[in-house]
Amino acid sequence: MREVALVVFQGVQSLDVFGPLDVFTEANRFLMPAEHYSLKIVGAEPGPVQCSNGATIVPHLYYPESAECFDLLLVAGGPCLPWRAKDPEFSKWLAAASERSKRFGSICNGAFLLGHAGLLKGRRVTTHWNDAYRLSECFPEARVESDRIYLSDGRLYTSAGVTAGIDLALFLLSEDVGADVSLNVAKRLVVFTQRSGGQSQFSPYLTHYVSEDSPVCIAQRYVLENLTENLSVAALATVVSMSPRNFARVFVRDARITPADFVEGARLDAARVFLESSDEPMKTVAFRCGFGSPNRMRLAFQRRFGVTAQQYRESFRRVGPPYEPPRE
Repeated sequence: MREVALVVFQGVQSLDVFGPLDVFTEANRFLMPAEHYSLKIVGAEPGPVQCSNGATIVPHLYYPESAECFDLLLVAGGPCLPWRAKDPEFSKWLAAASERSKRFGSICNGAFLLGHAGLLKGRRVTTHWNDAYRLSECFPEARVESDRIYLSDGRLYTSAGVTAGIDLALFLLSEDVGADVSLNVAKRLVVFTQRSGGQSQFSPYLTHYVSEDSPVCIAQRYVLENLTENLSVAALATVVSMSPRNFARVFVRDARITPADFVEGARLDAARVFLESSDEPMKTVAFRCGFGSPNRMRLAFQRRFGVTAQQYRESFRRVGPPYEPPRE
């Protein structure tokens, strides 16, 4: 039996709680009893907890009552967390409980509670795109990667906002019992087992720091719509009628990323979609996504993800017969 605990608090985002819990609950349908997940909700405050949407959760136990070693300890997120004051007693418990547990982490901006407990120092972490900058301000010793759906750093696992908690839970599930079970749980929940790209593909992250009619936003939209074109600083500056030097300065100031990094990220996201969902030759994928050659695309994948484009396809291109759950 695998023990999973999820910490909640007043104002918690309900989907941060029930999304991951449903993943592990559905997984039990495909597992032998000895492999089942046992789920507990732990309250950061005594008594019932009201979610940000008004729903009420009754935790199984209040955190001082728990001294267990969990297989997985996760902290949910909520709209109030970026401005929530540190609770010294709870932070002390969370640090100790995380140390006892085999794995620990956060959903969405639950990373702030991990930070208050001193658990993010020197770690690579992610959170909701809207809270990433504040997280890096509050905990400068953490290495915040804003455009990731989830991240693992040793025993620490963090995810982006809300539904990304489901992505993280599916990833953890695949680590525990294999990709086949994770795939079938994803099918039951009608979600992706592995979403392509980062938060940039489904949130305003790419234009988070700029207004819709700003030159930077216009340039970003142009990039996404013209991946095969010349997207140099000079070319993008011409699109928004600015000098290259001023455009580059304003882009970094407002978007907090260089134009070159933005362009490469957009092309990589597009390539990941093709590699996961098609059998297009590498040369075709590279051309359609603006890399020009398979070698340039391979180098970009190695630099950003630590694997080649071909290795990425082999890992995430799903083929094979349907999975049959074990019979008792």
